[in-house]
Amino acid sequence: MNTEQSFTLPERPEPSPALWLAVTVGAVALWFAAYAQLVPLSDWIVSLLPLEPDSHLQEAIRFFAYDTPKVLMLLTLVVFAMGVVRSFFSPERTRALLAGRREGIGNVAAASLGIFTPFCSCSAVPLFVGFVSAGVPLGVTFSFLIAAPMINEVALGLLFALLGWKVALTYLAFGLAVAIVSGWVIGKLHLEGWLEEWVRNVRSGAVDLPTDRLTVVDRIKAGLEALRDIVGKVWMWIIAGIAAGAFIHGYVPSDLLASIMGKDAWWSVPAAVLLGIPMYSNAAGIIPVVEALLGKGAALGTVLAFMMSVIALSLPEMIILRKVLSVKLIAVFIGVVASGILAVGFLFNMIFS
Repeated sequence: MNTEQSFTLPERPEPSPALWLAVTVGAVALWFAAYAQLVPLSDWIVSLLPLEPDSHLQEAIRFFAYDTPKVLMLLTLVVFAMGVVRSFFSPERTRALLAGRREGIGNVAAASLGIFTPFCSCSAVPLFVGFVSAGVPLGVTFSFLIAAPMINEVALGLLFALLGWKVALTYLAFGLAVAIVSGWVIGKLHLEGWLEEWVRNVRSGAVDLPTDRLTVVDRIKAGLEALRDIVGKVWMWIIAGIAAGAFIHGYVPSDLLASIMGKDAWWSVPAAVLLGIPMYSNAAGIIPVVEALLGKGAALGTVLAFMMSVIALSLPEMIILRKVLSVKLIAVFIGVVASGILAVGFLFNMIFS
């Protein structure tokens, strides 16, 4: 006789929306309280180390000890906030908004949507094919392709926090201009025949829009999911970038950087763009390097041209895009975008000289 009995544990009730909101508000309040203590905390950490005062090593470690928690905390807040905002935009809805748009208006819409949509090399192929299959014009697709990595919410949030609102807004305006004009130019060249054949053969399909409405709790969960996905993938790049910035801050002579990225050297902007293409990073990882370069006296336009080149024209991204673009189309893409980045670098140096 079988005497075993099965027991079913009662399901735990889902926390109420009020509790979710209370915990979220409390966590944000703790974030601000902790952020206010970063300077004394970093000074205390450095004071514990047996370092010679005012040495290169001490300056480098001080930069690293302060910037690491600062950038990671800023990234966490920005990513969570934009994860909530992004819950209003699905890939299907994005494609539907862009499909059938005329060039010009479509380029503006695509570049604007790129601010709120995280784009990286790993998502280049499915996004590109998805947009093409939904009937989005090639030039409009390229406006999105350029804007998403270069002026995404992480880049703008960190620029605002580290360099001020004037730099962030000017970068936003120029970055949008590069994305819009570059996409418009590529569209006017009518280079659809330079797509890979399998992409040209993709048939347009219907776009299914989600009909369910997300609750406040769902949107908070979307922010937490963004934290897990984005911060979980980029934190190593951020620390690597801060380490590089710390080395620059502590050891690289100011005169050397000024001679390479100074305002007076006309060739510094093209050199910065060429230097950035072979590198691979993201906005969060490269901004600490930008901060260190500016601290050493490098010209703002030259440094931002370097940053835009690293983010928008990285060699690994070009290799992945080769799956959908011919070599000729990639060359046009690089040439048009690089021209826009050069213009931004020179204009920034003129405005902020």
